[in-house]
This record gives sequence, structure tokens and C-alpha cells, in this order.
Amino acid sequence: MLSPHTPVPNRLGVGFPLPMDLAKIRNFSIIAHIDHGKSTLSDRILELTGAVDAREMRAQYLDSMDLERERGITIKAQNVRVPWKGHTFHLIDTPGHVDFGYEVSRSLAACEGVVLVVDAAQGIEAQTLANCYLALEHNLEIVAALNKIDLPAADPDRYAAEIENILGIPANEILRISAKTGEGVPELLDAIAERIPAPVGDIDAPLQALIFDSQFDQYRGVVSSVRVMNGRLTTGSRLLFMQARATHDAIEIGARAPVPTPVAELGPGEVGYLIAGIKDVAEARSGETVTVLASPASEPLDGYRDPKAMVFCGLYPIDGDDFETLRESIEKLKLNDASITYEPESSGALGFGFRCGFLGLLHMEIVKERLEREFNLALIATAPSVAYRVTRTDGIVVDVANPADLPPLQNIRFIEEPFFKVSIITPKEYTGTLMELCQSRRGDMVKLEYLSPERVELHYLIPLAEVVVDFFDQMKSRTQGYASLDYELDNYRQSDLVLVDLLLNSIPADAFSTIVHRDKAFDYGRRMCAKLRELIPRQMFDVPIQAAIGGKVIARETVKAKRKDVLAKCYGGDITRKRKLLEKQKEGKKKMKAIGRVEVPGDVFISALKLDD
Repeated sequence: MLSPHTPVPNRLGVGFPLPMDLAKIRNFSIIAHIDHGKSTLSDRILELTGAVDAREMRAQYLDSMDLERERGITIKAQNVRVPWKGHTFHLIDTPGHVDFGYEVSRSLAACEGVVLVVDAAQGIEAQTLANCYLALEHNLEIVAALNKIDLPAADPDRYAAEIENILGIPANEILRISAKTGEGVPELLDAIAERIPAPVGDIDAPLQALIFDSQFDQYRGVVSSVRVMNGRLTTGSRLLFMQARATHDAIEIGARAPVPTPVAELGPGEVGYLIAGIKDVAEARSGETVTVLASPASEPLDGYRDPKAMVFCGLYPIDGDDFETLRESIEKLKLNDASITYEPESSGALGFGFRCGFLGLLHMEIVKERLEREFNLALIATAPSVAYRVTRTDGIVVDVANPADLPPLQNIRFIEEPFFKVSIITPKEYTGTLMELCQSRRGDMVKLEYLSPERVELHYLIPLAEVVVDFFDQMKSRTQGYASLDYELDNYRQSDLVLVDLLLNSIPADAFSTIVHRDKAFDYGRRMCAKLRELIPRQMFDVPIQAAIGGKVIARETVKAKRKDVLAKCYGGDITRKRKLLEKQKEGKKKMKAIGRVEVPGDVFISALKLDD
């Protein structure tokens, strides 16, 4: 066993003395709008500090998922420990997309400062502001840096003035860097050491360590990322997980440098990982406080507020036997992504599955893809919906996330839907087209602000149901990719909403039911019927496809029956013989229709639910 003051070498020979001098530790996150260069900056820091050998260096080094590399986005916050001029930096690379804002807020709870990265060719965007305000809420020190100064379109002076004007950070304190070439990055690291305060904590106090992230390893159980606030976390000690009331032995403690490197102990202010042989994923949730069983802390640390799911959809296994596998898989994924909510549900058409809640449409897409890849599942996702608040005629208020759970029309007094505060930052020439887009989605303008002579910030209140499906894509295509979006939940408002049911051969197909605004119900019903007519294979009888509100049909299409030529064997001749054969066929079809069940292949659901394809 190592003594507390033995430097633990990682594979490059960089040593970390234990326990560390608090004054030499700096904990910080990199925050920015999507695609402004967070992961590239992390790569350069790893390279400059010698944490990663140049031969092993690759782009997006910290992004461990194939999915992240393919899409070029960070989905999970990643932490790493690097040395710099006698200091130890704990760096957390965070996602930039608004759907993963929860990851950012959890990361900030483990830090004393942030590096705010702004693209020197694009300036401040919506998520830049949102993440910056998040950092200010946590009272963190902000080190601002203008990235991509090597680009021909870069205008660092202009955007430094914009940052000073909007965020109040003096222009002369904003660093100019290029994460791609490495220019200015050493100066940034010096500024981090100089400006970000050292953590505070008492090494002699009872242990308090905060779990801010976890993942499930097939062989080692739960691997938790921890930030020690007070006391010492030592290998072999008996630990108490305060909220779960579970006890485990600390099998391995270490730091990511960036390869997991075991250490003897972690002191106050340090960030590392903990393996305690936990098999039950519920015992190591994010926000859990870890203490020593023999001399526990008197109270747990403030955990995290559970994020509120915005978008709901049903996830069903294509093979019904995979239901239990799906349940276990979602449990393990929830450990890694605490923002997922799920509860069992069943559907007449799709069998057994789960109604899952997500923070946005991209989040839903990513989770579905991760379940399919990491756990080898084949899934069907139903149409995304949002949670409505229904006031019944008897005065009881119920939350409805699944359209199938909506009370009958005669029992509803009124329905309220969630509204979003949407802020869009755009070059001024696209203002008109964006206002048109927002108004077509039932948006109400709150205000319009000029951030600079060339850039405008639009504030709208828009129903969540209108934002969730393809609002982001539409906004990007109308502005050639220049506009940026941020949103947060405002409140619920009363709206004229109706349930549109899809009937196949007069039987409701609950997978296709959805709640829409009355003005858009007819259009939705017509498009869905037309889509299903193309997708549903022909049966031996005519299949009517109807969209209905209550008992009133608003749209209809028919899938024509397969036609067998019963007259093929008749060569000319007796008309009565032909008529008799056709009548017999007609009777057979009538009987079949009365007892016939429409066979709907699984891929029809997948294709039909992509309504806008």
C-alpha cells in the first residue's frame, strides 16, 4: 500500500502527491455553445500538459462513445486530472447542446471556476448565455476565451467588445486562443491557475464526497465519479452511502489521468473515481453523499434537483421477449444519465414497453440509439408527446403524458399545456423569417433586443409541443445555420386541445393517438391517414383508415383489397356464371372484413411516426 505522500506515477511518469496541497488544486469546467471548440480545447490541454502521449492522441480524446465521435458532439461530461506548472487541474469537458444542459449543471457543482469558450467567428450564441448564467448562479469564477482565431472569418476584437457589453467581462481580460493549433492555450492555463480559486475543505473533518456521475461496468459494477468536499476517501475503508443507506467497501479509488490511475486516497477538493463493487444501480445515483461508516458525517451534501422531463415517448422492444432486457438496460442507462424517467405501459398494437421521459428530442434520439447499441436491443419509439395538465369536471387535476390516458371528452373541463421561453440569437437579416416561423408555431413575442448592430435576440413564448418536433431543424435551415436557440420551461396555459385517434378498420391504434391543437387537428389527421395508406400492406379486404376526434371522423383513406381474378378460368360464355362468382367473392370479403384483423408490420410504426420525412 502506498503511503499518503508517495507520488503515484501515471504511465507517463507524471506524479500526483497525496494528499495534495489544496492551494495547488484547480477544478474547472469548459462551457460553450455547441461546436465552439470545447472538446478540441480539452485535446490541446491533454497534449500540452503531457497527460496523453502524442502518438496516442486522437480528436475528441475524452469522448468515449462511438456515438459522440460519429455525430461530433459531446453527450456525457468527462473529467480528467492533468498537471501544470506545479498545479493539479481537474478538468470537466461538458456538452454544448441545450438537451444536455443537466450534464452541465451537475458538472458545475464539482467546480470552482469555468472556462467560457466563444467562437471568434460567430460570437455569443444562445447556449453561451445560458451556460454563463448557470455558472454565475453557482458563484463560479469565469475565465473567458475567444477560440478559432486562426480562421479567416475571425473577428476577435468585435466579439470581445460584444462579450464585454453583454456579460460584463472586461475585453482586455478575454484570452485569444486557437484550440486547433494550440496558440494561446499555455496562456489560458496560466490564467486558470491565477484566476480560479483553490477549493476549500477540511482534511480532518468526517468524509463528505459527492457523486456527480456514474456508469455501469459489466465486470466491476458501478464506477462513480466523485468530488471530495471534506475528509479523506481511502482505499479499503468501509463506506456509507447516506441517501441509499447502503454500505460498501472502497475496492479502488483513483484519478482519470486520463487513463484510470489507482491512488491510495483522495483528499478535499480532489476529483476522482470510486469502485465499491456495487451491483444495484439505485445505490449510487448522482447527488449521493459518500461518508465513512465508522465516523460518518452528520448530514449529507446538497444533492441535485431532479430534472423535469419535457418530451415523452413509448419505447417498445420489437421482439416481445426482450421486455425484461429493456427494463434492466434502462436501469443501467439511468445510472449514467439521471435525467431519464420511465414507467411500464402496454399497447394493444405494440405489446409491453415503457413510457420514457426525456429533456428534448435529441436526448430521446440519443438514448434510443444508446439502448440499441450498448445493450443490443431492437426498439420502436412512438410519436413524441409532452405532459399536459387536465382539469376534470369534478375539479381533480391530472397530469397526462400518454395520449391514451386522456379522460373522455365529456369529463374534461379544460386542458393546459406547457409553454417554453425561447430565446433565439440571429443575424438581423433573418429576423423576419424567424418571426414567421415562431408565429406559425403559435408563439407570442415577448421582446426583441439588439445585442449589436448586426445581431438580434428574439424572445418568444411557444407551446412545448410545437418546439419539440422539428422547430430546431426549421430554424437552422431558414437561417443557413447562423441562428442559435436556448429554451426553458415557463408555465402551463389553457389551450384548445383535442385527442386525435387513428382507427384501422374501426379499431383505435393507440400507438398513433396524439394530442394536438384543434386548428391543426384536421391537417395532422389527413397527413397521418395518407401516410398509413402508403405503408400498410394490402389485406384480403378493404381497410379503412380514419382519423377521429371523439366520435367524429375528420379524415379517411382506404387501403384497397388484394384482388384475385376469379374470372380467369371463364372463357367468354355465360354472364350469369361470372356474376355468381363475383357475388361469391364479395360475400367472402364481407365476412373476412367482419372478423379480419389488420396485420401491421413493426416497421410501419417506425416509418409512420416520422411524419415529416
